Amino acid sequence: MASPVVSDRIWTVPNLLSMLRLLGVPLFLWLILGPEEDWWALLVLALAGLSDWLDGKIARAWDQATKLGQILDPLADRLYIFAALLGLVVRGIVPWWLMALLVLRDVLILGALPLLRHFGYGPLPVNFAGKAATLCLLYAFPLLFIAGYASIIGDVARIMGWAFALWGTALYWWAGLLYAVQGLRLMGQTRRDERADHAGIHAGARDSDPARGHGVDRSDPIAPATADGHPGAAPEGPDGPGLPDQGRTGP
Repeated sequence: MASPVVSDRIWTVPNLLSMLRLLGVPLFLWLILGPEEDWWALLVLALAGLSDWLDGKIARAWDQATKLGQILDPLADRLYIFAALLGLVVRGIVPWWLMALLVLRDVLILGALPLLRHFGYGPLPVNFAGKAATLCLLYAFPLLFIAGYASIIGDVARIMGWAFALWGTALYWWAGLLYAVQGLRLMGQTRRDERADHAGIHAGARDSDPARGHGVDRSDPIAPATADGHPGAAPEGPDGPGLPDQGRTGP
């Protein structure tokens, strides 16, 4: 299948949905830290997930994939993950080390962006492991909020929430490792191309150097002189050092 055309447009329906999803992040964080209205917060999170699915469908169906959308979409997902983690840590539902693991991975990815830009590359596209990790984490956090309620539903939500959280964290780091491998390959390919270009330039300079090629008498100084007093021509043929046949077209 052909890759969708990515444009520089800003005002598209998918981009507007992504912007609305970003505006919901502070509302979501206020609901879980201020009045602790978890059910309303989960509704905001559910609407954000629905808009995330919807803007992707619209972008593909209406050919509205944009460079801005490729930035806004994963940015909104990461901000919701960070907001949910912060709320869970502040309220003592999950330990701080879980948040540290996820934030550290994103810090390393962001730190690699200037290095990629130095080699002429932008942010790497989201891979399948990254999408799966984000999905697991966005399932885990609502379940962990529900786990705070003492009931059978809370107990089941706690088990499922931690299962999604641990799998999501592992996949999150696995996706980061895949990004690192992909980035190293791209940078290595760029270096190999640069070395090949430099080698071609130096080879061309050597071939055009008068001291090494043109303008130098290539005749054998010890060959017998001809009748006019000049040195004899170098022998021709495959065993001789004569110049190749310039009109030859074969291998």
